Amino acid sequence: MFCSQFALSLQFEIKIFHKMKVKIHQEGQNIIFALLFILLAVNVLAFMFIELKAIPIILMVISIIMFALVLNFFRLPQRHFKGDSNGVVVSSVDGKVVALEEVYEGEYLHRNCIQLSVFMSVFNVHANWVPLKGKVKYVKHHAGRFLAAYLPKSSTDNERSAIVIESEKNGEDVLVRQIAGAIARRIVTYVEADDDVDISDFIGFIKFGSRVDIYLPLNSEILVKLGDKTTGGITPIARLK
Repeated sequence: MFCSQFALSLQFEIKIFHKMKVKIHQEGQNIIFALLFILLAVNVLAFMFIELKAIPIILMVISIIMFALVLNFFRLPQRHFKGDSNGVVVSSVDGKVVALEEVYEGEYLHRNCIQLSVFMSVFNVHANWVPLKGKVKYVKHHAGRFLAAYLPKSSTDNERSAIVIESEKNGEDVLVRQIAGAIARRIVTYVEADDDVDISDFIGFIKFGSRVDIYLPLNSEILVKLGDKTTGGITPIARLK
C-alpha cells in the first residue's frame, strides 16, 4: 500500500509540472528516470523486509523530497522575450547578480570590460540562454578547479567555457563564461563557432549550481544592480550603444 502511495506521489509531482507547462530539460531526463527506478526499488525492498514500519515510511518521505528537488532542478519553463531584442543583452540564467565591475578580460577580448556575474543556487533553473542576438565567433572549454562559484577567482581558476558573440546591432564582441562551482561537475555548451544565435536559443547547461559571467563593452548601459534577481532569457541586464 505504501509503495503505491509513493508511486502516486511521484506521478502527482510530474503532473503538476505538465499543468504548469514546464518541461524537463534533456540533460536531466536520464538522471530522473534512473533516480525514479532506484527510489522505487529501495522503497519496495524497505517495505518488504524492514519490520519496523516507521523506517520505510520515513524513507518514503525522504525519497519523495529528493525526487522533487531533482525534478525541480532540471525543470525547463517555456519562455519568450517579448521586447525588442535589437541591442539588448538579457541574463543567460536565473539567479542573483553577484558581481558588477570593470575588469580586464585577457582570454579573448584583451581589453577592459564590465563584468556582470549571475550566481545560480541549486533551486534555480539551470538552462543557459543566449544573452544577445548575433554570431558566435569563439567557443573554448577550459579544465580547472571547483571552487565555490561566488568567489572572484572562480572566473579564471574553475572549470569553465568561454563563448564570444558578435552583436548584430553594432559588431561589438560580448564574452559569456559558463563557470562550474563547488558542486557542479559538468558544463554543457551547445553553440559552436559561426552559429547565428538569438535570445530564444540555448547556449548550454550547468549541472548543480554555478554562475555565468558576461563581459560587456564599457559604454554599455547597465540595467541591473548588485543583488538583483534575474530570469534567464527574460531579464534585460544591459543595452549596447
